[in-house]
Amino acid sequence: MANQTAQGIHVGGSANSRAKPAAVFALLKDSGGWPRWSMFISSGMERPGDQEREGVGAIRTFATRVSKTRELVTALIPDRQLSYELLSGFPFHNYHADVVLTPLDGGTRIDWTASFQCRYGTGWFWRAFMNSVFADLARRLATAAEKSDSLGS
Repeated sequence: MANQTAQGIHVGGSANSRAKPAAVFALLKDSGGWPRWSMFISSGMERPGDQEREGVGAIRTFATRVSKTRELVTALIPDRQLSYELLSGFPFHNYHADVVLTPLDGGTRIDWTASFQCRYGTGWFWRAFMNSVFADLARRLATAAEKSDSLGS
């Protein structure tokens, strides 16, 4: 309803990985590989990026057993950051997420954060749910990168 107010929600999860930023970024950038390390059961590419397949402008899809999302890549900085906007899949508005990789004593700190608006009264649920999702994604990415980094060493 137009007269309902929306509230801004900020969520996130972090993890440290013993893998180097390049190893973490390689997994993060490869959306086709996300089902191997994340909760997603499938992924797809609706549209490739402007300059490179997984780059800025790419529209990627991810599905779990209960949802399917479409995301637009808005920034891709090698070994440092992936940013995206949610196009569909959740009842959010103005959704923007950043995955920032920071070098950390031979490893990497992964900070996966997002901000969005949702219908008044539902923020408490979405805040708790998305904090859990991002904590899980960061942890799984950290672990998968350590395995792939040790294979490449």
